Amino acid sequence: MNQTSLSAAGLDGIIAFLGLDDVVSLGQVSRCFRELCHSEGIWRRLCSKVAPRYSPDPHSPEEAHWRREALLNYTKGLFFQTFGGRKRLLSRAVAPHLSHGYRKFLPTKDHVFILDHNGTLFFLKNALVSSPLGQIQWKRACRYVVLCRHAKDFATDPRSDTAYRKYLYVLARRELAGAAVRGPDSTALRCDCVEVYLQSSGQRVFKMTFHSSMRFRDIRLVGQESERALLLLTDEGKVYSLTVNETQLDQPRSYTVQLSMRKITKCLPHLCIKQVHSNQSSVLYVTDAGGVYFEVHTAGVYRDLFGTLHAFDPIDLQMPLALPLPSKVVSCSLGFNHLGLVDEFGRIFMQGNNRYGQLGTGDKIDRGEPTQVPYLCQPVSVWCGLNHSLVLLETLNFGREVQGCGCGAGGRLPGWPKGSATFVRLQIQAPRCVCSLCSTRDCLYMMSCHDIDLLPAFRTPPLQRSRGGQAEGEEAGLCRTFLTELRSCTTLPQQLDRLKDIVNHMTLPSFQRDFLCEALNTIQSTREGVSG
Repeated sequence: MNQTSLSAAGLDGIIAFLGLDDVVSLGQVSRCFRELCHSEGIWRRLCSKVAPRYSPDPHSPEEAHWRREALLNYTKGLFFQTFGGRKRLLSRAVAPHLSHGYRKFLPTKDHVFILDHNGTLFFLKNALVSSPLGQIQWKRACRYVVLCRHAKDFATDPRSDTAYRKYLYVLARRELAGAAVRGPDSTALRCDCVEVYLQSSGQRVFKMTFHSSMRFRDIRLVGQESERALLLLTDEGKVYSLTVNETQLDQPRSYTVQLSMRKITKCLPHLCIKQVHSNQSSVLYVTDAGGVYFEVHTAGVYRDLFGTLHAFDPIDLQMPLALPLPSKVVSCSLGFNHLGLVDEFGRIFMQGNNRYGQLGTGDKIDRGEPTQVPYLCQPVSVWCGLNHSLVLLETLNFGREVQGCGCGAGGRLPGWPKGSATFVRLQIQAPRCVCSLCSTRDCLYMMSCHDIDLLPAFRTPPLQRSRGGQAEGEEAGLCRTFLTELRSCTTLPQQLDRLKDIVNHMTLPSFQRDFLCEALNTIQSTREGVSG
């Protein structure tokens, strides 16, 4: 054995005692350390530390990816920050020990449901607990139970108000009971089914089973409680739907529901749908080629989204409408009457109602077509709510920050109670590996889980022509207005405070805005120290 192999073996033994953070940092020092820190043996030992219950599937054709499994379990976490009160503290929910990373979460009226990468759905309960001082206090997501296993996806009422989320719909795969339902190899046949649970207690109240030839992967809800439509996306990119009356689910009876093909699959059979997003009265489809198609079921929402009722057909509400976009869409979020799109170059486009400035365009003018937000790019996640929007961004030191715009009532934009027509940095301490977020009426939720197989790979944007003189003239006029406002301030503290407000409302990249704000704060604190 030569000296090089001996030194590598010695380093391997030393690295075995390091933590996961230290191994990742060491792998960034040089190419030699990178190759050494990416070895399967090291990550297998790390995985046994952070996820001792994990064991690879012996029947799986793929080899165990120990590095991915270790990172999934090390970085998993669910965080929340309440909007009420003076203190803006970030709390962490209970972490189920049996979970294998986090894939998706949904808050309901009373609890939180979270799905891991093994298909196990957990029920995180709010409960009364005893504080260290012996006092009884109400705490969010502090206890958990396993709701069901072998789940593929789950959904609830798409409205942002959790008071409407009474039932939880779970798409799962189950074995058919009985000796007569056997496959050619004498194994039990499996079929997809939708199970409906009460969100308050986790009790199953309804179940519908499909033929074994039907394979689904996503489920979404749209419509009112009395005529709830379930949208089911197959592995082949086809969309099916069925209608359920939620007001009768708690009655002990059995009835038949009809599964039918959605009109976007009937009229455009060549399309392969990859994503389905919905709210109470509209559905958005994203194809594998990055195209976007819309279904809008009410005239009011259609007018808010497109600014006209020219192409609205009240008789044929399922007719898909294509959105004109210059590039491929990779992710999106659908609010009540506005939406956000992210294309392959990391650019953010907003469309719809802008009464509260929820589009982040700097004004309160509605947009009937996708409009780019020029000062933000390459977001980690975008979320659109009732009348405000949130964007999760990566900072220069690979951290996270949350920016928001729109209505600030009820504390939904921490630090900006009056709201903002542009995306501004919120007073939220986002953990390092947060990958998605959503907001309810009284709380902001953030899910943390780092999956190295799902990293967003944005392309380099194409070269753009310089903007016309009209746009530059508008920006120059706005800067002159800001300068006039500064000159009207009589004292230096007033000028500094006004300048910070101006910087927060200017269309600047986030790192430039942060730099200028920190510089102004430094100048102001230095002046106060000299004056004192």
